[in-house]
Amino acid sequence: MTQRVPYSPERVSIAIGLCVVMLSALPRYMVGGYETRQTLLLMALAFVAGAAFLQWRMLSASARKALPRLLRRLVVMFVMGVMVMGAWHGLFTDWISWQVFISHAATCGLLFHAVSLWWTSRD
Repeated sequence: MTQRVPYSPERVSIAIGLCVVMLSALPRYMVGGYETRQTLLLMALAFVAGAAFLQWRMLSASARKALPRLLRRLVVMFVMGVMVMGAWHGLFTDWISWQVFISHAATCGLLFHAVSLWWTSRD
């Protein structure tokens, strides 16, 4: 039985994606006047960003070299999230605010990224 390493470039890329998702949700809370939620989100963002940084520091040199490829993949998945959520909201909902749209699109993109990493790891 092999022991899994608690840090990997895949986990770092997902943590960075989670930071982007949290940043994309901030405009919703700013416009809605939810200062308490905004503060909690900023605290969570600082925690996740710190954890991602620490995990990045613990990566081996070869694992760090894999990170740019994963970040490019993350950006592609965010673009796919924009396209999918744009089509979804265009077909099935009335127009929503841009704040909600970017939050939904970023969340969808991060889900695509995480699922695609899971699928490729199972091969």
